[in-house]
Amino acid sequence: MAKGDPIIKLDKLAKEFQTSQGAIKALDDINLEIKEGEIFGIIGLSGAGKSTLVRCINLLERPTEGEVLFEGQSLSKLSPAKLRKARQSMGMIFQQFNLMAQRSVLKNICFPMEIAGVPKKDAIKRAKELLAMVGLGDRENAYPAQLSGGQKQRVAIARALATRPKVLLCDEATSALDPNTTKAILELLKKINQELGITIIIITHEMDVIETVCDRVAIIDKSHIAEMGTVSEIFSEPKSVIGRQLILGESVEHIEFENGRMFRIVFDGHSTYEPILSNLIMACKIPVSILHAAIKDINGNATGQMIIQVPDNDLDIAKMLHHLKANHVPVEEVRNYDV
Repeated sequence: MAKGDPIIKLDKLAKEFQTSQGAIKALDDINLEIKEGEIFGIIGLSGAGKSTLVRCINLLERPTEGEVLFEGQSLSKLSPAKLRKARQSMGMIFQQFNLMAQRSVLKNICFPMEIAGVPKKDAIKRAKELLAMVGLGDRENAYPAQLSGGQKQRVAIARALATRPKVLLCDEATSALDPNTTKAILELLKKINQELGITIIIITHEMDVIETVCDRVAIIDKSHIAEMGTVSEIFSEPKSVIGRQLILGESVEHIEFENGRMFRIVFDGHSTYEPILSNLIMACKIPVSILHAAIKDINGNATGQMIIQVPDNDLDIAKMLHHLKANHVPVEEVRNYDV
């Protein structure tokens, strides 16, 4: 399989749970393709269905409808033995680490290799290599209770890599960590992706996680995929209500103006260092009021949007629009900006 080919495909996936209150549909008509070697983010609010989705990918939860294809094979049609083999190709890390308290760090990492039948000598060698990779080469004899949260997650990542998986599933893997530790863990995941070529799927409710490491993102809302695209596409122009809420925040839900006219400027790949607004003011000699800005620096490029207000003067507005379009900056007039 070549890099860029789909390694996982979800086809019309649905999951329904039976409760005392009746059937609850956690997922409905999910269609996704995740490419070999990419970091793919799935984001949504609590209860949107994202954790159910990641558990359906490796069939920890069996879908009620639809298929999960892994390297072209339908997982639901595999024999139990072949399904176990496929799951060994999908490592998983969790929010609460799920380490075994009675086992040392080294033995925690050896555990999945024991289940897979790897000889003890080879398993220990592999575990030590992985500990060095995640920066804990000197803690092999420590126990989970002696580790910080970030160290526990590093051990969990090493354990997930033990069986040489092709895919790493991360279910809210940084939610229990402080911002600095989160940054370090995301840098480690990016390093693993780049150096080992492992496809990484990140389930999260944090936009910062998506913008830091992901190549593409799907936004899930009320059991459905609301929208999907590259991170820069989604951040610069979210099309769904939930996308605008997650990216722009709820503080701009209804912006109204008594005077002037309002325009939305879209930043979709200009250098972070390019002073677009300053150049506009100097070139057109018009006052500009910034009403809202939601702009992120993604790999040195400014991505997002800004809402500005300018005086209601047709000549000045014509100059402004000409300047922005001449500099390839998307712009549109808006009246009530409803996210």
